[in-house]
Amino acid sequence: MNKGDLVSAIANKAGFTLKDADEAYKAFVSSIAEALKNGEEVSLAGFGTFKVKERAARKGINPQTKQTITIPASKMPSFKFGKSFRDLLK
Repeated sequence: MNKGDLVSAIANKAGFTLKDADEAYKAFVSSIAEALKNGEEVSLAGFGTFKVKERAARKGINPQTKQTITIPASKMPSFKFGKSFRDLLK
């Protein structure tokens, strides 16, 4: 399923037009992104939790030159499915 398929499914299940469903999708995604950018965690009961994970600086090897390099610290978005959602797939 891609974005278009998801928007169509939202429109069908909620009785929205495709335009309204697309706006709802965009609002959902931008709201989550904004919350993560502000350092907040987004927890959706029965679905899962979006959060930002801190990755520490570490050593790596450049595969072309075989030189040791330092990979800087970074922040990565992550998602963990909730138990009830995981149980649906068993």
